[in-house]
Amino acid sequence: MASLLKTPEANATKRKGKRKADDMDVDVSEEPKPKRNKQRVLLLSSRGVTHRMRHLMSDFEVLLPHVKKDSKLDSKNQLTLLPELADLYNCNNTLYFEARRHEDLYMWVAKTPNGPSIKLHVQNIHTMDELKMTGNCLKGSRGLLSFDKAFEETEWGRLAKELFTHSIVSIFMVVGPSKVFGVPPLARKAKPFIDHIVTFSILDSKIWFRNFQIVEKNPLQPNGPPQMSLVEIGPRFVLTPIRIFEGAFGGSTVYSNPEFVTPTSVRAATKQAKGNRYAIRQHAQAERTGRKENRRLEQDPLAVSKIFG
Repeated sequence: MASLLKTPEANATKRKGKRKADDMDVDVSEEPKPKRNKQRVLLLSSRGVTHRMRHLMSDFEVLLPHVKKDSKLDSKNQLTLLPELADLYNCNNTLYFEARRHEDLYMWVAKTPNGPSIKLHVQNIHTMDELKMTGNCLKGSRGLLSFDKAFEETEWGRLAKELFTHSIVSIFMVVGPSKVFGVPPLARKAKPFIDHIVTFSILDSKIWFRNFQIVEKNPLQPNGPPQMSLVEIGPRFVLTPIRIFEGAFGGSTVYSNPEFVTPTSVRAATKQAKGNRYAIRQHAQAERTGRKENRRLEQDPLAVSKIFG
């Protein structure tokens, strides 16, 4: 009878509950999993975009697999609604294309919801369909991102580079002077290939955008030795920085470009120059007509009426 009685230690071992980590054969020294890069970009435009602007947005959608496209924004004066819209789409970056007068295009790059944000003027737009380049790459593939050394020379260049890294090209591997950012391998619609390179260069205080395909073999000699070369794919455009704001689509101004001239002012100056030329031409014509009238009214001293009159 006594042998059937269970000791308190035996009862304690059969109690239900969690076992301690010391009693379990678990390796607690495992390294934590790397943090996943969850950068998502909301892509949308305003009303009044032209066909070329729409094609440029389509090229961005193809170039960035982690983008989420939304319909056009009705109001151009209420940009503060964009952070809330990005929150609804679970996006932490926003690319907003603002069209003015059906011919001027501005691009906003913002880190939502707290900022910063940069406003850029887009010029010399050439889409993939217009260029008809021979280069080609896999849709949704990852690529290398190359920044010019001039980005590290100015404060606005460093800030613009950080914004581009987070929003425009967070899907790419960034190749800089001394650092390489990791590529999120599980990005939305991303392919595990690296076959193109995107370059950002600064020239004349403007940012020049180019996209190239990485060709490892010579097409004329496919069985020959590998020869690395670059073939431009497109699109290509030029970005002129206007302002950098502390917040998302507003706030205090961190940087303002003193050399930027609005395209409306340029067109007004061109029309004024043409108007000045027209006024000068009309004034010269009036003077010429007046001289002809004066010569006609002047009496010739050798005229017949004077001599035989």
